[in-house]
Amino acid sequence: MLHVVVDAANVVGSRPDGWWRDRAGAGRRLAGRIVAVLVARPEDLVERLDGRTPTSAETAGSDLREAAVQVHLVLEGAASRVADLPTHPLLDVVHAATDGDSAIAELVGILTAGPDRVVVVTADRGLRDRVQAAGAAVVGPSALQEALPGM
Repeated sequence: MLHVVVDAANVVGSRPDGWWRDRAGAGRRLAGRIVAVLVARPEDLVERLDGRTPTSAETAGSDLREAAVQVHLVLEGAASRVADLPTHPLLDVVHAATDGDSAIAELVGILTAGPDRVVVVTADRGLRDRVQAAGAAVVGPSALQEALPGM
């Protein structure tokens, strides 16, 4: 399985689309786009972010416990207080108690202790260094943006 940890603030901030006027709405829209790809083709995330095609065993059947991907969307600040986010069994929304970077680093520490691959989506240099030291791979926000429907 692939765990995708998304630095929501960094991904949302990578496109100058007016997100700063409605941070909560920007977080909600990002969650909605992630849910859309998880419903339609979760293997697209694996292909785009991990550079491999999931095996038929990973995508067979409807047993979500054996899915090829689990997305962890880390929200901070105003976005972390949104109550009506889109949901999906393959989407774990993490509401950062303080800053998103610390929540991501802590989550990555837990995930990399297991057997699964972990990819963090961020362009934050300091965070990249922290999660790579813990054993995670890193991709930039554009890799995720290109895998998601709609803009």
